[in-house]
Amino acid sequence: MEYTHINLVWLFFIYSFAGWCIEVCYSAVCRRKFVNRGFVNSPLCPIYGVASTLFAIFLPELTANPFFLFLGGLLLATILEYTTGMIMERIFKKKLWDYSQIKYNLNGYVCVRYALLWGVLALATMLFVNPLLCDLLSMIPRPVTLIIQWALSALLLLDFITTSMAILGMKITARRLSQLSEGMQQTSKILENKLTIAIRKRMQKSFPSIAGDVIMAEAAPTKPEAKVFAQGCSFYKLVSLFFIGAFLGDITETIFCYATTGILMSRSSVVYGPFSIVWGLGCALLTLFLYRYRHKSDRYIFAAGTLLGGVYEYVCSVFTELVFGTVFWDYSGFAFNLGGRINLLYCFFWGIAAVVWLKLIYPVLSRLVEKLPFRAGKILCNCMIVFMIINMILSSLALARYTERSTTPGGAPAETAMEAFLDNRFPNERMERIYPNAVIVE
Repeated sequence: MEYTHINLVWLFFIYSFAGWCIEVCYSAVCRRKFVNRGFVNSPLCPIYGVASTLFAIFLPELTANPFFLFLGGLLLATILEYTTGMIMERIFKKKLWDYSQIKYNLNGYVCVRYALLWGVLALATMLFVNPLLCDLLSMIPRPVTLIIQWALSALLLLDFITTSMAILGMKITARRLSQLSEGMQQTSKILENKLTIAIRKRMQKSFPSIAGDVIMAEAAPTKPEAKVFAQGCSFYKLVSLFFIGAFLGDITETIFCYATTGILMSRSSVVYGPFSIVWGLGCALLTLFLYRYRHKSDRYIFAAGTLLGGVYEYVCSVFTELVFGTVFWDYSGFAFNLGGRINLLYCFFWGIAAVVWLKLIYPVLSRLVEKLPFRAGKILCNCMIVFMIINMILSSLALARYTERSTTPGGAPAETAMEAFLDNRFPNERMERIYPNAVIVE
């Protein structure tokens, strides 16, 4: 079945609430008392809602094959859980959940037991629960649905912001407070203190391991800022690796295609510059997920790279088809392919690339990036970020317009100034040169 945006929002909130109920019941059995296990104050566990939404977006075409549906749900949800756990640990300097005491766990973020459970949940939701829910929810009038969804989204966003501010101890500075009226200052202080005290009490009950650490972190003296640019696996290191990987990936693919086909063709993902977004994101994500395992054996990194690369390439293929109506690669002619989106041979290539990247290329690039002057490095990265954001937005608009012109009888004449600009700057001939392998699909 196909899921609309309205369906996806409903599924997010329904499964977030269902996940909260499961967590609360499980905690009640273990602790013999009611505990709000959600990160936010609302009766929601958003990680369950996000997982169900990912299932609905990326797994519908696997419903005909329960084994791959189970495997896809297992991998998608496990990566989501691992990523969420790692990010939350970086924020709070402590794990919000810890599976270290369970056999076959990975740094306490994920474990085989719950990974298998995610796979079972993917089967149950995609094959049985979602079709029933969507049929029932379609009976609600559209205006009522939109009002409810917008209200729930606004409340969740407000809840998340206030909770995050309270937990992280984000205080309004004296300089900003001095610009407000005395009454507003007093109101802000009272609200801030009330919110902080109330939310921290709840978080201490829900996640006892983080409460003491947050307070100690606030009391601890701040360390002087390191002057080494992009040290470790930092934000600017990942940004730098993204651009380097995007450029090297584009050049590598261009040389490979020329060597195998004798044709010099563009392999870029954007309209300006030789940058392959898939390769850039792949390098950044491989570094983010496998940085702490870079000293592991080659076999370990190869297995992790094979799995992560396969999931990543599959997700990219579905995403570009859903958003742009375009397929950029098709492996239907390869043995052991899955829907033409991935194949076993190229998954092995991802594993080899992970080993080569972490063992050989990353150490060299990391040292080179860290040699950049601190201030100049930040300015350069920020400028490149702005350039790439504009580049990606323009590329998306140009692709969408190209798809519209290619699928509309008569070529879809421009009706707005933006469409006229896109038609003039990015006509079909230019788009076909930039994306020679793109195939328009419904």
